Amino acid sequence: MAVYNTDFAYIKRAIDSVLNQDFQDFELIIIDDGSKENNRELLLSCVEKNEDKLIYIRHSNRGQSESINRGVLNCVGEYITILDSDDEYKPNHLSACLRAIDNYDLICSKSSTIVDDVNDFYVPDKNDLTKLIHLDNSVLFGTLFGRKKVFSRINFKSGFAADADFFEKAKLNFRVKKADLRTYIYYRNIPTSICSSMKNKNLSTHSTHDEF
Repeated sequence: MAVYNTDFAYIKRAIDSVLNQDFQDFELIIIDDGSKENNRELLLSCVEKNEDKLIYIRHSNRGQSESINRGVLNCVGEYITILDSDDEYKPNHLSACLRAIDNYDLICSKSSTIVDDVNDFYVPDKNDLTKLIHLDNSVLFGTLFGRKKVFSRINFKSGFAADADFFEKAKLNFRVKKADLRTYIYYRNIPTSICSSMKNKNLSTHSTHDEF
């Protein structure tokens, strides 16, 4: 989980959703991407109270992709997944992903998306930023779940649609699929998110282009 100036209330919600999973054999690596505004004391206190599950790493501001890449380097588990610091998991997210991955190397899934307006189900099309696609036809960082070998071989690029780029590269050498799950809760109603900012700058014409 990469953190950058995220309100601690959101961070705490995200962490609690991991700690409350019905599958408990995990470690959560929190990469602080040079935050200046979130309450670090509260975050460190939370980490100290759960040292058997949480790991905290801090570096200078490098962006979400570089932070996740660094987190991958510190992972020791067989599987890796991602959580945005202002989102959360349903209690069965990890166990559901483990069942869904089966003989595949990487999966992504749909999200349970929280919106204020129906238009928020749409995000900029990575191939044409003047158009929009439905979230169900996109790839989200948080719904990626896969074997460590996939994340170790492919780095996330910087910039918009790094998650879709990762998935497309994985398709070239690994067994991938889109799982029929909605166990990742995506809060699309946070106006400071990257996608919200980009969407507001572009046209509101909807496109059904499928990124897969």
